Amino acid sequence: MTITETTASGLTEAINEEVIYQNPLLFLKIWEITADAPLTSSMERHPWHVHKEVEFLAILKGRLGVQSKNDYRIIGPGDVIVLGASQPHRTHKPFAEALHYIVFQVDLGKHFDQSTMPYLYCFSELTEPLDKLNYIFDLSEAAKREAHSFILDIFAESQTRLKGYEISISSTIKRMLLLLLRNDTRNVLNYTVEAEINRLRPVLDYINNCLNDKLCVEEACAMLNLSYHYFIKYFKKTMGVSFVEYVNYKRIKRSELLLLTSDLSIIEVSLEVGISNMAQFYKLFKRHNQCSPREFKLRMRSESKVAMERIQPFL
Repeated sequence: MTITETTASGLTEAINEEVIYQNPLLFLKIWEITADAPLTSSMERHPWHVHKEVEFLAILKGRLGVQSKNDYRIIGPGDVIVLGASQPHRTHKPFAEALHYIVFQVDLGKHFDQSTMPYLYCFSELTEPLDKLNYIFDLSEAAKREAHSFILDIFAESQTRLKGYEISISSTIKRMLLLLLRNDTRNVLNYTVEAEINRLRPVLDYINNCLNDKLCVEEACAMLNLSYHYFIKYFKKTMGVSFVEYVNYKRIKRSELLLLTSDLSIIEVSLEVGISNMAQFYKLFKRHNQCSPREFKLRMRSESKVAMERIQPFL
């Protein structure tokens, strides 16, 4: 599939790339690319491509040319660059030297939980693509070094897959988000004060407490004494997702917990989280987990069994 994209160099086609996750529960793909000397390639030979995942590149050896809609730069050893979700980009090997780098693609939105959800809007790219954050690595050698280290750690964990590697990777992704948030002196991430979240607290509590009921936007509006249209805009600006998207997110997260910790059938789980239409439940669940509720339950039980077998000798 291709999409048409207008760029600085004219009208071209960009390949809409589907990223196949190495671990569906981590929503990421990370791998290394090695190109020996002396082969080089011109940028024009490489097609534009886009994907809904954010992409980080970490250079280990040699230099790589990276072009986005608004920028072209050459990065070398120790450098890091971030490319925003659904932002057209392409790369090439500009010099006759060995090149070695790591490509890390991740759906950042999937790594927010109940405690970090208030920061989702910062990384939702509603107003600015995350490409704009590359200024951080230009200005701060320390931040660039730390980001580079994070990517290498995630790569190492994904290769060794030692016990608890998922926890390590998820934790490192959150540390990357924190690094970007705290070093964003230009407020590209559009961070707002906690007061904005606190204003929504009654609505967030309402959602948490009534997930198994029919949630009403009008009732949420009344809690804050806001008009429907203003509330919808305010909620999305503050949380980074719409009211409906947030409710669906919470319902799917609750269903995951029930699938793992209860003996309820899938139909019972669906009803317990307030979704009476099974087709809708399957559709939402697959959107968030890249698998059906049944596949999720079987996979998690299988991984739990493997984990127990690993630690059995130590018990």
